Order: sequence, then C-alpha cells, then structure tokens
Amino acid sequence: MTVNEVLPVILYILGAILLVALIILTIKLIFTMNKIEKVVDNITEKVSTLDKAFEIVGIVTGKFTSVTDKIVEICMSFIDKIFKRKDEIKNE
Repeated sequence: MTVNEVLPVILYILGAILLVALIILTIKLIFTMNKIEKVVDNITEKVSTLDKAFEIVGIVTGKFTSVTDKIVEICMSFIDKIFKRKDEIKNE
C-alpha cells in the first residue's frame, strides 16, 4: 500500500466521523431549542398575567396624579389670594 492509497481512506474515515459528530450535535441542538422554547413560552405566559396588574397600577397612578394636581391647584390659588389681599392692603 502506498501513501496515495492510504491517505484517501484516512480522509474518508475522518470525514465520516466528522459527519456523525455534526449529526449528533445538531440533534442535541434541536432538543435544546425545544427546551428553550418551552421556557420562553412559560415566561411569556407569566408576564402576560402581570400585564393586568401593571394596567391597574397605571390607572391608580393616573387617578392619584389627577387628585394631587387638583390639590396643588387649590393650594396655589389659595396662596395667590392671600398675597393679592396683602398687596391690596398695602396699596390702600
């Protein structure tokens, strides 16, 4: 046997081993992707249940903000009236 006869046989064997290794890695990758998909679906499901809670928090925050804005507006108008009265008393 010469080198010209042995070298192609060795290359074919190594190519076959590489092909088998790639097939095994691909199968493991498919199983891993399926597991990841299940985890992502689970997380998405849990986050969607929190969306309702965040919506309620947003509504409550909006109401609270409007109430505090009205309170601030009333306080500012009261302070303005006090200073206007002091100015009117000083001008007389």
